[in-house]
Amino acid sequence: LLLSKMSWLLKKIVHNEAMKSDPKEIYGWRVFMLACSACFGGMLFGMDTGIIGGVLVMPGFKQTYRLENISEVDAANLSANIVSTLQAGCFFGALAASPIAEKWGRRMALMGAAIVSVIGIAMQTAASGHIEAMYIGRLICGFGVGAASMINPLYVSENAPRAIRGGLTGLYQLFITMGIMLAFWINYGSLLNIEGPAMYLVPLAMQGLPAVLLFFGMLLCNESPRWLAKQDRWEEARATLCRVRNLPADHPYVEEEFAAISTQLEQERALIAGSSFWDLMKEMWLVPGNRKRAIISIFLMICQQMTGTNAINYYAPQLFQNLGLTGNATNLFATGVYGIVKVVSCGVFLLFVADSLGRRRSLLWTSIAQGLAMLYIGLYVRIAPPVEGAPVIPAGYFALVCIFLFASFFQFGWGPVCWIYVSEIPTARLRSLNVSFGAATQWLFNFVVARAVPNMLATVGANGYGTYIIFSCFCFSMCVFVWFFIPETKGLSLEKMDELFGVTQLVEHKNADAERGSIGEGDKASQAHVE
Repeated sequence: LLLSKMSWLLKKIVHNEAMKSDPKEIYGWRVFMLACSACFGGMLFGMDTGIIGGVLVMPGFKQTYRLENISEVDAANLSANIVSTLQAGCFFGALAASPIAEKWGRRMALMGAAIVSVIGIAMQTAASGHIEAMYIGRLICGFGVGAASMINPLYVSENAPRAIRGGLTGLYQLFITMGIMLAFWINYGSLLNIEGPAMYLVPLAMQGLPAVLLFFGMLLCNESPRWLAKQDRWEEARATLCRVRNLPADHPYVEEEFAAISTQLEQERALIAGSSFWDLMKEMWLVPGNRKRAIISIFLMICQQMTGTNAINYYAPQLFQNLGLTGNATNLFATGVYGIVKVVSCGVFLLFVADSLGRRRSLLWTSIAQGLAMLYIGLYVRIAPPVEGAPVIPAGYFALVCIFLFASFFQFGWGPVCWIYVSEIPTARLRSLNVSFGAATQWLFNFVVARAVPNMLATVGANGYGTYIIFSCFCFSMCVFVWFFIPETKGLSLEKMDELFGVTQLVEHKNADAERGSIGEGDKASQAHVE
């Protein structure tokens, strides 16, 4: 009965060809629980990025880490260093996660990422004013968060049914926003109700909760059937696929999907026979369809960060102060509301838009919408900047609304869609490497934004208005990039991506050339025999 209701609901809200033809049994509870368990890696990402922004403005933290009696520029540099050390760790963690996920599997790699994150969080909590220990803890935690950010969408996309793959993979972004929202409210509650060093220690320790949930959640989940197939563990792969799809092994749907997995692996191995790192790199950059997908993945992640979203995530309290709100409690409350807006918007997108409107159109309209929101904020700060002690004017309140609108627009496009797209378009052999490059690029530019924004707000134009204008221009330019380079992928199986990007045709041409070559050699041999 529950399965029938779930299938009926999905058919009402998801509109693509796969939803019409695929059996209802594949939408059982197991695939949803698997996706949610893995996506605690996203919540870990969100809480780590959200909590530090609030902790930096807490009086106890400033006192313990001696941020009170230094210049504004020095304080901005120290804050940026504390925030951006995590991104540095995440960059290397995302790159290192690819070989680990290939050798030990997606499930074990996610559990390892959770353990590493807990170690880093423990160091941050125990730093006690020693800035070096805080830096090392942030760096180690970054290794775990970065690894999880790469493996998580990869693992979910390899397990998800094609009709709802966008929604399930996009759960990663929903859990990121949930983590950010929880972080904001943890900061707000700590500021109001806790005294002394515990005011900032409790939020820092709470960063570890998603890592613990990720570890125990993955204990209950299966390995990716596509990874098992890559390891030539075919019987395990078939059994796992049957379990996730909630269908018997002889069901036509399972047989078709399993055959597609097998065929894709054979085609990829026919192109580049070896499976060493350099063989895979050759396959990625020398095969035109694969090269295009790798470049798209990298540019999508650059664009995601250049929207300016993490400038708001990390420094929201300072930004609200910049727009005229006063008092730490007021700023953190506004930041908490901002988190709620993001969660609700992302939830609506995943339910009603991701697998219906599709990836391409979602990116197009949100590029323009985000650009307009950032442009208005920049113009307001330039033309009628808030005056300390004076009430906020109506134009200022609309600028605050634009911050919330920007958050909503981001969750309808560039937030979830980039993770969905990057994890679904690569070939099976290159999927982990491709997602690794995409995730590492995201963290690299996340680092750049986190490091640059405090200085930009202090130096780029009066009251930092140029910061918003710069991000606005990036948003508008992204629309052009999507229009010319991003094809639609909603409702396609992972194995159909090779056809979309032209790799299947390349295999066919190679096979045809081989056949012509063998026929030609046979003709020569017969002629020689006649002579």
